[in-house]
Amino acid sequence: MGVLHLKLLKLFLLTTALSEICAAQNDITLSVYTVTSKSMTVRWSGHSGASSYKITATPKNSPEPSVFAQFSGNTVMGSVNSLSPNTVYTMRVEAMDNAVNVLSSAETEETTAPEVPSIEQAYSKHSDSITVEFNEVPGATDYILRAQTFDGFFSETLVNSSPGTVLNLQPYTDYTLSVMSVNSGGRSQPSLPVEAKTVVVAPALNASSPSNDTIVVSWEPVEHAVLYTLCIIMQGSDTRTKLNTTETTVTFSDLEPGTNYSIKGTAWDPDGNPGDDMTVYQITRPPIPAEVQISLMPGRSLGLVVFWGSVRGADGYVAQSSNGQNCSSTMETYCVISPLGCGQNHTITVTAENQAGPSEPSTPEDQLTYPCPPDFIWVEEPTPGNCSVVWSTVPWVDYYIAYVKRDDGAEERCNTTHTSCHFQCMCGYTYLTTVFAYNQAGSSPPGPVVNYTTIPCCPEDVSVLLVSTETLEIMWSAVRGAELYETIAADQSDVIHCNDTAPVCALSDLTCNSVYSVVVRPCSDLRGCNNTCRAHTQETAPCSPQIMNVTQTNSSSVRVYWRAPNTQANYTVTLVGRSDTHTCHSRGTSCDIYSLPCGSTYEASAYATTSVGRSLPSYTVPLETGPCCPASVSVEQVTQAMTNVTWSAAAGARSYVTSLTSPRGHAKCHTMDTHCLMGCITCGTNYTVTMEAVSATGHKSQCSYRGFSSSACCPSSVRLYRMANNTLQVYWRSSGNQHNYTADLYGTSANYTCSPSPGATACEVSEIMCGEVYTVVVAPVTRNGTKVTFCPRRLYSVSCSGNSVGMVIYRGKRSVD
Repeated sequence: MGVLHLKLLKLFLLTTALSEICAAQNDITLSVYTVTSKSMTVRWSGHSGASSYKITATPKNSPEPSVFAQFSGNTVMGSVNSLSPNTVYTMRVEAMDNAVNVLSSAETEETTAPEVPSIEQAYSKHSDSITVEFNEVPGATDYILRAQTFDGFFSETLVNSSPGTVLNLQPYTDYTLSVMSVNSGGRSQPSLPVEAKTVVVAPALNASSPSNDTIVVSWEPVEHAVLYTLCIIMQGSDTRTKLNTTETTVTFSDLEPGTNYSIKGTAWDPDGNPGDDMTVYQITRPPIPAEVQISLMPGRSLGLVVFWGSVRGADGYVAQSSNGQNCSSTMETYCVISPLGCGQNHTITVTAENQAGPSEPSTPEDQLTYPCPPDFIWVEEPTPGNCSVVWSTVPWVDYYIAYVKRDDGAEERCNTTHTSCHFQCMCGYTYLTTVFAYNQAGSSPPGPVVNYTTIPCCPEDVSVLLVSTETLEIMWSAVRGAELYETIAADQSDVIHCNDTAPVCALSDLTCNSVYSVVVRPCSDLRGCNNTCRAHTQETAPCSPQIMNVTQTNSSSVRVYWRAPNTQANYTVTLVGRSDTHTCHSRGTSCDIYSLPCGSTYEASAYATTSVGRSLPSYTVPLETGPCCPASVSVEQVTQAMTNVTWSAAAGARSYVTSLTSPRGHAKCHTMDTHCLMGCITCGTNYTVTMEAVSATGHKSQCSYRGFSSSACCPSSVRLYRMANNTLQVYWRSSGNQHNYTADLYGTSANYTCSPSPGATACEVSEIMCGEVYTVVVAPVTRNGTKVTFCPRRLYSVSCSGNSVGMVIYRGKRSVD
């Protein structure tokens, strides 16, 4: 049974099983499958109580008898054989019990397959197919061609009639072939098999024409091929050439140039069977063109026109130059090689071309073109003003013409067979130069145009002015050819540059008291700067001195010191005050200024002077003269140990230090006032009075005044004693010096005074009124007769004893009123 029959049977069994599951228990269903042209397979659903099943196949529209088959009650599928091919049968199944009673039945119609066809012959004309011829049978609608190999290949091809072809086979391979007929009922059994072998493949021909009378055909060896047959025929001719060969390359010679040929190739297998054939077409190369002519295009030589005669079989023509240029044409018998290169001797050949390739080149023809211009042109200027235009040598040249044009329009030319020409070149001009080369073909194209610019001219009217102490202004007239001016000022240690397009330049921040060499160099972008211009000399102003110190040599004089960076310079120092100005001059590093008032402030500055000019002033230094001494000083003793010193205000003084000095001690007072209270004074002592006036910045002036003598010391141990006759005695203890004293008693009703002789320490006061309280003061008397007023007072109470003075009682001390 075939594979397709097995697949249909499996589908039939599956469908029947599903029908049994879905059917009712007492109903029977029937399915029929045509297996071959003489048998059918029937499947039915089981019926409860059935002990056997009977299958009846009755031909429809045929007198043939019915065919029966009996099966047990456990069977649900069976085959009915001995049927007629291509016949419609009514298939009936009946379920019967043990008494052969029909319990249930079902029937359907089905057609048997057609008869089995037979193969008449099978043969291969192509390497991938076999053609099968078979007899056609009645009732068949289609036929299936089956091809098999021993290594497992299997294929089925559906065809409508005989003959049929099996495709997609392998070359030179044995196949087993059979045929089956097909109708609506199914397919028949395969016919008896037939063996057939496919033929070998055709050789894959490759054709080429290496020359105009040969064609070379080659191919790869064909597997299983033992012989090859090639046949060549010229297009439009009945003449053909046929040859057999075992090689894989064949050369056909003595062919017609430019002619199409067809070549067919066949391979033969060892059995002597021809395989596939393959036909290729090849044209031979065209003949060599003749009658080649060359001419230059009229006018300027822009191209070469190449002419030739046409040849058979040519699709196009190529004219090739020896320098690698070419031109081509398909319709015309000429072409133009353009653009032409200069200075070339062209050798021209023409070849005809077709699909096979080019012909052999024609006989060479020569043609000379116009010369090239010089590749390199330059200008040399060995000495200023004398120039030469120089160029490189050019081949194929008879002579040269050099043109030199100045930028103001002036022009000159030079005709020479050499490679240089001389001309005069002035500074500040641009010269345009070019060179033409000539030969019999004409003039070369213009050569490269070379710009040569001479160096800019030097300015002649340079003016260098010192416009400030360290700035030079340089001016000049513009010169031809200058695009930029570079001004350089150089001294022994520095170089300063100034670049500007204007003919003026200011060089600032120069070194003072230096001699500069100033050069103005005109410059251009092309030639740079002119380094031949002469220098101009200019000295800068002297450097500013620096005041180092100002020293006051005395109360009215100062000496100013400075640092002098200049050579051969005079220096001037100026002191500027609020209302006066003082100066001094020197060629050294100091000078003195006299007669300065005390207590004044000044601003001191200095400057240097040379023949070039005056320097900038130095930085200002403040100056103060010492403050003035007070015009008057007054010393007044306030107490025995304290004095009050007063003085007049002094110009320039901010504070004062007053001193009272003696061998027995000194007193000092520092104040901003014009008076001072000084203690620790020793009585009866001569003092030296001095003062130091101090300014706000610390300047000091020493002042001396008339001496001061302190008053005599107040006596101590002052006592009051009662005497007879209403008299009281005043007693004290002297300080030891011979001083005059006076004793005073102050009462409410009367005052009393006594003055003893010099050196005495007691005196008496008479007619004293008793019953009073007296203030007793004993004080020394100064040389001018005045009493010292600051001696202490003592209180005494004087009682009465009858009409006379009674008890004298000490009541204590009291301060001065």
